[in-house]
Amino acid sequence: MRTRQRNQIPKGKHGNMKLVLTEDVLHLGRQGDVVEVRPGYGRNYLVPRGMATVPTPHNLRMLDRFKIRVRQAKEARIADLRALAEQISKLAGITIEANANDEGHLYGSVGAAEISKGLRGRNLPVESDMVIMETGIKETGLYEVSLNLGADIESKPIEAKVKVAVIKAQK
Repeated sequence: MRTRQRNQIPKGKHGNMKLVLTEDVLHLGRQGDVVEVRPGYGRNYLVPRGMATVPTPHNLRMLDRFKIRVRQAKEARIADLRALAEQISKLAGITIEANANDEGHLYGSVGAAEISKGLRGRNLPVESDMVIMETGIKETGLYEVSLNLGADIESKPIEAKVKVAVIKAQK
C-alpha cells in the first residue's frame, strides 16, 4: 500500500517558503517576483488574500499570461491619458467664478477640487488629486495650473497645463 505524499512548498536558501507574487506587495516585491517569506506570513496573509501562490509550473504559466493582459491594459490606459493630455493642451482654458471683494481678493480660495470640477464640466475626466497646486488661488486673475495625469510604463509622468481664469462672481 502506497501512501500519498502531500505537496510540499519549496523552501528558499534561508529555510523560509518560496512564493510567487500575483500582485505588487509593498516592501516585498512586484508582481511575478519569486520571493522568500516566513511561513506564517505566506500561509496566513499572502496566500489567503490572493497576493501570492506556490511556484508550480502551472501557476508560473498562468502568471505569465496574466502579466501580458495587465501590460496591455496599462498600455491602453497610458494611450487614453496621453489623448486626455492632448485634449487639455488644446483647451483655451477654464473660467471659475468665486466670491471676491472689490480689490479682487477671494472670500476663501480656489483649490484642486474646483479646478477638477471645471474640467469635468468640459467632459474631461480629471480628478482633484491630479491637480498639482502648492496652495489655493486667493485672488482673481489668470493662472496656469499643472496636472499630473499619471505615469507611463517607464514611470515618466504624463503632465498637462491648463489656464484657469478666476473671476468675481456676479450677484
